[in-house]
Amino acid sequence: MFDLTAPPDGFHQDPYPFYRALREETPVCWQPDGTVLLSRHADLDEVYRDTNRFISDKKAVFGPKFGVGSPLYEHHTTSLVFNDPPLHTRVRRVMVGAMNPRALAQMEPGLIALVDDLLDQMADKVQTELIADFAGAIPIEVIGNLLGIPRDERGQLRDWSLAILGALEPRLTEEQMARGHRAVSDFKAFLRHIIEDRAASPRDPETDVLTRLMQTEGEQRLTEVELYQNCIFILNAGHETTTNLIGNALALLDRHRDKRDRLIANPGLIDTAVDEFLRMESPNQLGNRLAATDVEFHGETIPAGTDIHLCIGAANRDPRQFDDPDDLRLDRRPNKHHAFAGGPHTCVGLTLARMEGRIAVGRFVDRYPNYTIGAGAVRGGRLRFRGFAHLPARLD
Repeated sequence: MFDLTAPPDGFHQDPYPFYRALREETPVCWQPDGTVLLSRHADLDEVYRDTNRFISDKKAVFGPKFGVGSPLYEHHTTSLVFNDPPLHTRVRRVMVGAMNPRALAQMEPGLIALVDDLLDQMADKVQTELIADFAGAIPIEVIGNLLGIPRDERGQLRDWSLAILGALEPRLTEEQMARGHRAVSDFKAFLRHIIEDRAASPRDPETDVLTRLMQTEGEQRLTEVELYQNCIFILNAGHETTTNLIGNALALLDRHRDKRDRLIANPGLIDTAVDEFLRMESPNQLGNRLAATDVEFHGETIPAGTDIHLCIGAANRDPRQFDDPDDLRLDRRPNKHHAFAGGPHTCVGLTLARMEGRIAVGRFVDRYPNYTIGAGAVRGGRLRFRGFAHLPARLD
């Protein structure tokens, strides 16, 4: 049996053979703790779309895990992703409004300038570290700008994000738990002066997400806890997954150099290529829902109250949905992957993430077409998020 809390040797480096076995042999895979793992594309699609039978509220799951009232419990039970209406509806409406086409169009020139500046800083280097020097630096700046966080105060955001999201792993050490609690508390303390400054000097709510979150009125108004925790959520969600998208894409193109040459010769492929990178190496590999009623998959009954793990990484290579799913096809259409989840909980920042991937990857391969990934590449070592902790590259 495949156990999420004790993955087999070699899993973190290459999970896809294990995912293949799950899809074909155990599409309903019970875990020792009574939870269950689903891995087929159609099953995840059903769960994402049906918000009556499958809910996102995780208080019953996170109470025993984090301790009711703890910093991690407060964060993960208040943020957008682990909530159902009415809180989910209120916060999502604000965020969708802030990610409007006008706001994104205004962001694009600044994003191009940021990427080009990072590429310029690499120009005199033979070797570079693609996560620290490039992939991880881009979303920190983008999300920092969205919330108006002073540039010289962004240094700790990545470490806090990794600690808080790392606490979502199926199994935690005491030290990882303590680090996650500290990160939430430190993050809230950090945000206080920024929120107080914004209350005194509001900005344009059409382009400043924090101002928009603070100016909701009536029944839509966020409580103080909701405001703080969803600011943390925006920074975390936008950072980790986009860093992984860019790093994974550059690693994929290094392994498939014929495809890299094709992309360089045909830069118009970058839009479909980004979605293919997302499908092949999904930055977020696991999602969760709670069964609100008894449900059945493949002849097995999942009782009400069961925590359901949704294996996005497996579903995105399901041959029932994708032709030759292990083949990198830069022009794949259609490409109905689950990298952004689905249904009412489809990632609110998907358009921004695609824009960041398009600009970062497209401009990198154009500037350094012969780059090679070094032997010191290190995966992040987590189940829920798939990316690199270190990705050294030579920029010939």
